[in-house]
Amino acid sequence: MTPERSAFRAFVDETVAPRADEFERDERIPDDVYKAVGAHGWWGAVVPASAGGTGFDMRTLAALHEEIGRGCSSLRSLLTVHTMGAYALYRWGSAAAREQWLPDVVTGAARMAFCLTEPQAGSDATMVATTATPDGSDFVLDGVKRWITGGQVADLFLVFARTPRGPAAFLVDARNPGVSRSPISNVLGTRASMLAEVRLTGCRVPGTALVGAAGAGMLVATGALDLGRLSVAAGSCGIIDACLDATVAHTAGRVQGGGLLRDHQLVRAKVSDMLTDLYAARELVSRAARLKDAGDPETINATWVAKYHASTAAMRAATDAVQLHGALGCADGHPVNRYFRDAKVMEIIEGSTQIQQVTIAEHAYRRVPAANASGGAR
Repeated sequence: MTPERSAFRAFVDETVAPRADEFERDERIPDDVYKAVGAHGWWGAVVPASAGGTGFDMRTLAALHEEIGRGCSSLRSLLTVHTMGAYALYRWGSAAAREQWLPDVVTGAARMAFCLTEPQAGSDATMVATTATPDGSDFVLDGVKRWITGGQVADLFLVFARTPRGPAAFLVDARNPGVSRSPISNVLGTRASMLAEVRLTGCRVPGTALVGAAGAGMLVATGALDLGRLSVAAGSCGIIDACLDATVAHTAGRVQGGGLLRDHQLVRAKVSDMLTDLYAARELVSRAARLKDAGDPETINATWVAKYHASTAAMRAATDAVQLHGALGCADGHPVNRYFRDAKVMEIIEGSTQIQQVTIAEHAYRRVPAANASGGAR
């Protein structure tokens, strides 16, 4: 274990994991935890040190998100969307926007949320109904965003909207009078991620709020979502790890039929699968991260593969963990109950399992051009 991962793990074991069920019950991450993450510089982990951030490489970033996900998927989700927003602000934001927002974003004093998803368009940046109408040097935004992680408490929104030149991304101050938000509660998983519906009504923003160029929204969305997908893959590894620890502890002490559960072959088979899936998922995440650090375009597909495997493996591990805990695993307040519900969310966010199957398969077909041309081997 690297020194960085050891530090992440110690933080989670001390500050996050013991309170994760409290976070879920209250449906929020308290301010003291936000500040504790900020004290380590992790809200700015993806921003270079030269710009005030921590400047982690992608492998270290993935390790951070795995360990946070092991303790609390809701906190990891909030870290994910903030990281995506900070990345977009640093890479494509105007000089004025960076000067105004980046110092507080990297410390977590300004919390970011990623506003792409809509009631009808879902997370398809090419189909957003939210509009950004040019008005002199300003833009006026109108539309509704839903399922926005951290939307209840965000200070700064990265909003995707449709301009006459195509999709675009904008930084929107949450204090803007054209912004209103409504909490979304009682969701299946990641209940402490403080979801909200964000409504933009005649929301006027300056031209400096444009992230990248008008019409470059797909570039911003693709770059940020790829980073988010790596985070979800890493966080799914964290869920598998947590399920494994809980299952080993439970089956090593639970007596059934005159013997310990751990001595049953079928139990050992499930534990073996969890451990194997954990190691495999970590390797896939590590490969995607290494390719990102190297600037290799193959990282995009590698991240899809990592997220697909890790999220589905997390669901398998959580299902088996609940099964082996019996009625105890079905009870509210038991960690494996939370892991199960959070794991299902991992199969949906940042590209559903089914979208990933289509995308990964298409990549496989592109690798064999002769088969595409001839209809297959003869």
